[in-house]
Amino acid sequence: MSHREVLQALSGLLTGMFVSIISGTVVSSSLPIIIADLGGTQASFTWVVTATLLATTVSTPIWGKLADIFNRKLLIQIALVIFVASSAMAGFSQDPASLITCRVFQGLGAGGLTSLSQIIMADILSPRERGKYMGLFGAVMGVGTVGGPLIGGFLTDAIDWRWNFFVGVPFAIVAIILLQKTLHLPAVPKGKVTIDYLGTVLLAGGVSLLLIWVSLAGTEFDWWSTETFAMVGGSLVTLAVFIFVEFKATNPIIPLPLFKNRTFTLAVIGSISVGVAMFGTSVFLSQYMQLARGASATESGLMTIPMVAGMLVSSTLIGMVISRTGKWKRYMVLGSIMLTVGMFLMGTIRFDTNFAIVSAYMVLLGAGVGMVMQNMVLVVQNAVDPRELGVASSGVAFFRSLGGTVGISALGAVLGSQATSLMADRKDDLMAAIMKLGEKGAGVADALSSGQLPAMKDLPESVRVIIESVYGQAVADIFVVAAPLAIVTILAVAFLPNLSLSTKTNHQRMTQSSAEAGDDVAQVAEASVAAEPRTGQLDATGQDAQASDRDGTSSGR
Repeated sequence: MSHREVLQALSGLLTGMFVSIISGTVVSSSLPIIIADLGGTQASFTWVVTATLLATTVSTPIWGKLADIFNRKLLIQIALVIFVASSAMAGFSQDPASLITCRVFQGLGAGGLTSLSQIIMADILSPRERGKYMGLFGAVMGVGTVGGPLIGGFLTDAIDWRWNFFVGVPFAIVAIILLQKTLHLPAVPKGKVTIDYLGTVLLAGGVSLLLIWVSLAGTEFDWWSTETFAMVGGSLVTLAVFIFVEFKATNPIIPLPLFKNRTFTLAVIGSISVGVAMFGTSVFLSQYMQLARGASATESGLMTIPMVAGMLVSSTLIGMVISRTGKWKRYMVLGSIMLTVGMFLMGTIRFDTNFAIVSAYMVLLGAGVGMVMQNMVLVVQNAVDPRELGVASSGVAFFRSLGGTVGISALGAVLGSQATSLMADRKDDLMAAIMKLGEKGAGVADALSSGQLPAMKDLPESVRVIIESVYGQAVADIFVVAAPLAIVTILAVAFLPNLSLSTKTNHQRMTQSSAEAGDDVAQVAEASVAAEPRTGQLDATGQDAQASDRDGTSSGR
């Protein structure tokens, strides 16, 4: 494909990615206000995010498997329709439960967009060429990630938060039309279609049970309790049965032999911690900006630009360098180190830390994520059999989403627990500040004791400073908890095999593999014919070979 043809093919894909990103990020800066307006708690806030990630996690490998056997263009259009329709329905939510339900369906569509976009890229571009176009994907990601919170903050402050969920619909219509007109992919070889339904149910059940335990432990029941034993034990048993089923399945949802591939296994390990860093920090940074620094929804979107900028610049520049030189490992190792250092530094912030320092930490963290995240999928696609591209690509995305989902649930529980503990430590100061308010103090005390997230703009200055200090330290503590996982990423990247990047697209590699397999079959057939005794040829005993064969003697053989 020429450069122009590649750009035309990518236009619909880029628009679809933009819809996915902006529909997800447009609510990130407004979630604290949305949850407060719907009467939700910290657990509700966590589950609004976790529900989407859970559905994305479970559906990602399913979409990947479908991509290996069905029309990928049709699949990504279906995923886009599911995603945007559920996003629009979320705008009519009347309580946290209905919002969480809509977010589940939104996650199902997001799982398709996440895995299929990476798979289709491999159909269009070779691993070596992909770096040339990373700037386009980085620009779309940057505009969607930065613009989403800004648009969401503006809509929330100026109109109503419900419009956050309607804004992606026009872009989705454009994306579907562009995909239909510009995206032309090679036909997927037809074969017998079998879907591992039992494995899908077991995977969803095991992961969901684990996430429910992480979300409820420490608040609804103790970490060490009968409920913990039942939930964790049930999850482990379900996942063990899932592994057994995958060994026996004809077409498993996650082919376990893939883990024999060293590149895939190490990429999976590294992706789990990257998922915690990417999803966890983006979710809880908005809470830090609003609850610890008193920012509005719009301001909190602006204040997270440094992290997005670091991610955008690093992924674009490093992608171009990798495309030009073919060297990738040194940059991924550097990125994983920057990610780890950034996580530890974010663990030192407080509510009154100079924002320039916080911005520098966010740039470092974002640059590390940008150098590692996309390239992790790239090296896996370069290393696996082209016929397993779908399940391998979605496998990495699955474990990255799993890390993010478990991470958000666990870190959300840590944040809620830490905030409660720190609030108890500041109880005397808080009560003294409330007493000084006179009659207004009763209303403030009722609001704080309700268990809901506080609306900071409605709190008096003396009370707000205490709440800001509590949440400033609580958010920093979750970075300290998550930072050791980033060390795992460094080790995983360091041990990745340093394979050369292919210059062929996935379709070209598959065609070449089929041709080589055909040559091998032909050579075996020729060797078999050459080894077969000819008519009238005498064997070692001087008898006719065919006659000996008819007699059943070994010499004729």
